[in-house]
Amino acid sequence: MNSTADRMTAAYFDAIEFLCGVTPKGWYAEQGTARAAVTQAGVAALNVAYDTTREPDLGALDKMATEVGRQAERWSIMVREADDDVAALAARHGLVNRSELPLLACAAEDLVFRATTAQREPIRRVGAAESDLYTEVLTEGFEAPEGVFGPLMGGGVLDADPITGYLAEEAGQPAGTGLGIVTSGLVGVFNIAVAPSARGRGLGRAITETVLSDGIAAGADAAYLQSSAMGRPLYESMGFRVVENWTVFLAG
Repeated sequence: MNSTADRMTAAYFDAIEFLCGVTPKGWYAEQGTARAAVTQAGVAALNVAYDTTREPDLGALDKMATEVGRQAERWSIMVREADDDVAALAARHGLVNRSELPLLACAAEDLVFRATTAQREPIRRVGAAESDLYTEVLTEGFEAPEGVFGPLMGGGVLDADPITGYLAEEAGQPAGTGLGIVTSGLVGVFNIAVAPSARGRGLGRAITETVLSDGIAAGADAAYLQSSAMGRPLYESMGFRVVENWTVFLAG
């Protein structure tokens, strides 16, 4: 039993539930240990049926998957541990591709900060009044199609406690984003994205460190995040380590 992974996982799911509650078209439901979270963004990982335990309740997960699949065009099933029964359930819903998603964590006292003051100075908090700009920069940073994030960051999301949004600039131009969500004494790091033209100069690290510093100042004693293969070396250099690998099922 990995108590660190359990704590980080619970905080992640709390953050997703909260996000669904404040994003304009969000929807959330529970049945047993299964959950359904829909944001209406065009990203499969942001419309998801999942189970919070290592032994998924297949009946409840199936019902949640039916609901998510009914509401979102691009969606996924995510579990902490997947066996043949879970894979078969996903296949019945047309989700035949699978990938691993690492959950990384680090205690506050083990974080390694290296960004200079000059690198952090162009990073500022943003509120709902700048949600369109934030979404535009987020989209560019992830090199995603225009409109893919839809209403995800719209409405009052960026003004909702415990969410904090960040916008970074380079040479006076918006160049990167970050998002911190503090729940259960932990800070979750999301939306770390840097425009292609601004990469390789430490901006991603500076944004991440700003999110972490503010989260710790707000009372968090540890942090968690999920990472792509490209971003993982950066986060590991900051002290993060993989505590659990989740399995995600996607459409073919």
